[in-house]
Amino acid sequence: MSKTELPPGWCSVRLEEIAEVRLGRQRSPKNHAGEQMRPYLRAANVDWNGLKLDDVKEMNFTDAELETYRLLPGDIVLGEASGSPREVGKPALWNGQIDDCCFQNTLIRVRPEPGIEPQYLLLLLRYEALRGAFARGARGVGIHHLGSAKLASWSISLPPLAEQRRIVEVLDDLISRLDAAEESINRNLKRSNHAWSSVLNAVARGDLNGRSVQADLRLVSEVAEVSGGIQKQQKRRPVDNSFPFLRVANVARGKLQLDEIHQIELFDGELERHKLECGDLLVVEGNGSPDQIGRAATWRGEVDNAVHQNHLIRVRPSGEILPRYLELVWNSPLVVDQLREVARSTSGLYTLSTAKVKSVKIPVPSVSDQKSLVEAADAWETSIDSAREALRAAKFRSHLLRQSTFRRAFSGSLISQDPVDEPASSIQERIRVAREQAGRRKSSRVRRARTVKASAGVMPAPSSAIEPIPSNAVQQEFEL
Repeated sequence: MSKTELPPGWCSVRLEEIAEVRLGRQRSPKNHAGEQMRPYLRAANVDWNGLKLDDVKEMNFTDAELETYRLLPGDIVLGEASGSPREVGKPALWNGQIDDCCFQNTLIRVRPEPGIEPQYLLLLLRYEALRGAFARGARGVGIHHLGSAKLASWSISLPPLAEQRRIVEVLDDLISRLDAAEESINRNLKRSNHAWSSVLNAVARGDLNGRSVQADLRLVSEVAEVSGGIQKQQKRRPVDNSFPFLRVANVARGKLQLDEIHQIELFDGELERHKLECGDLLVVEGNGSPDQIGRAATWRGEVDNAVHQNHLIRVRPSGEILPRYLELVWNSPLVVDQLREVARSTSGLYTLSTAKVKSVKIPVPSVSDQKSLVEAADAWETSIDSAREALRAAKFRSHLLRQSTFRRAFSGSLISQDPVDEPASSIQERIRVAREQAGRRKSSRVRRARTVKASAGVMPAPSSAIEPIPSNAVQQEFEL
């Protein structure tokens, strides 16, 4: 935002002009132990909803390092880097919850100067992170680094102090209402998922919509053909005889995700042996999460001549079982619990095999009863999907309203200006003067310390921060 667009009393400043910006201390093996172990924050402690302090680590900080890296109430900490662009620059406010707490170099500390409302700065930085500005300004591939220098030079809009506080008051009220609305939306989305799980279980039990369907428990091997897929190897790099190749990423629970389909090279006779047919159920072989084990979806011939990888198991139903009924029952919590048991391993991973899939038992009623259950389940799915769509639309509108509210707040259009407020430019100037005076006092203390040492016949060693004093400068100091 340019200065000409700002309301009266506002000004555009670099963050370093109104706050101290510092990167935390690097974690090193030599600091894992020592006589001055102190708590410190890292990126894992910063959440969109504030700080998570249930797992705070310790590291050795000397007294001098403590003075440099200690967090004080009103400080803001931001994530310096992340593998996810959305997480770059995520901020939280420190309120002094832990004594003598420091911070690591995965965080940047922003310490507002007097005349800057910390809550205002927190909300402004949160808006920058949420709208992706920090991610766009980050560097690096894979890991996105914001960097303290980049953040220090960040241009922000600064209103008068009194208006900063009024903006915070109004924003807190509006954002808390949006938070409550989104919490309600999320609760209802979870309820819709529970409702669909209940429908799936009712299909497996045969009592959906009050029905009482009789079914025999049958081994999968008795009602379907089970087979593995093709292992991806260097020799199968697509060259002359390539075909669509489905992977684990293409199979969600109850639906296929076909935005990105890879290709694989096939050899003589393999297409006939491995080609997917309409009605095949694709089952995920393994997953680190027990909730995702055995998730499955039905292939409906979306792509011609497609095959699948060996981490997917193909279950091809016989005439005794309808493909849609098999998909519904397979993804029901009752069958998922069974899959979890047969897939459990001592290593902590959950892995299925064709033999394990064949050993799973599923209820198999008559084909006519299967049709009846499928029709009822499809009607429920339509209603539940409509409710989910409405909830997602409401969540998206809430997101847009949140962005619009922040944008108006930091452009000066959320609340009206008061002409009696001290202009932000006066605050900026006062901070500048105070920093210059503090710098002169520090420089004076350094000169006095050097003079005392020199008078005792001890010359301090030169450093990159302080130039060496010529030998005749000692007499000049006393003459002053």
